[in-house]
Amino acid sequence: MTNAPKLSIVIPAYNEQENIQACLHSLVECLVTQQSIPTEIIVVNDNSRDETETRVLEVMRKWSCVRLVRRTPPGGFGRAIRTGLEFVRGEVVVIYMADLSDHPEDALAYLRKIEEGYDCVFGSRFIQGAIVHRYPRLKLIVNRIVNKAIQLMFWTPMNDLTNAFKAYRRDVIEHCGPYRSCHFNITLEMSLSALISGYRIAQIPIAWEGRTWGSSNLRMQEMGRRYLCTLLMLFFQRMLMSDDVKAESQRVLGAAQEVNLPTMATTE
Repeated sequence: MTNAPKLSIVIPAYNEQENIQACLHSLVECLVTQQSIPTEIIVVNDNSRDETETRVLEVMRKWSCVRLVRRTPPGGFGRAIRTGLEFVRGEVVVIYMADLSDHPEDALAYLRKIEEGYDCVFGSRFIQGAIVHRYPRLKLIVNRIVNKAIQLMFWTPMNDLTNAFKAYRRDVIEHCGPYRSCHFNITLEMSLSALISGYRIAQIPIAWEGRTWGSSNLRMQEMGRRYLCTLLMLFFQRMLMSDDVKAESQRVLGAAQEVNLPTMATTE
């Protein structure tokens, strides 16, 4: 791809050999073939031990918009996303899951919403119009409790902030970063950083499918302390430094222009 794309899709992938090709084909069909949107799809192979990389390379031979980034240990969902973000060139960045849980039509809806003037779009699986299939009951209960707590702490109507599938203008990511989370807590770090910075965020309903092959890499007991650390860090940043954070985001959004004094001749 010689021209910079409009849309960048970042897909962290760990042991997704049975899902990744269908995931990529559906994205290309929806965004590139049907909509002709200049798109790059960046798959970050996070030290997979199966045929994930081989399957991605097969797709790359057909579609030049698909790119592959290899990570070296240590692995981690957050590390994979951070690596992918280093390679994006598009104006809009979407974090997308490799396990077929997300829908390309929703990624398209994200882009259209940002084109309306929003800085970020957060999908929700729990508002009117959303469709959810095969959500494990225990994880659903924990999800609703955690997200309700986040809503209260940050005084926000956003009710699915732990979901990774979101869209950001690239300059929002550049302003809110660099991110430090190494695992699934990066979903909170990215979304809450944009929220407390005062960016214009839209929430829209999305569809979500529980995986039919493989197992989730999210382990709730392991992630508890990481989520808590990220949540408290950003909560106190919001409470104690919100004025500085918002002022800085406004500075980034505002046009910066260097003013040069006119050259004046001097005589002795």
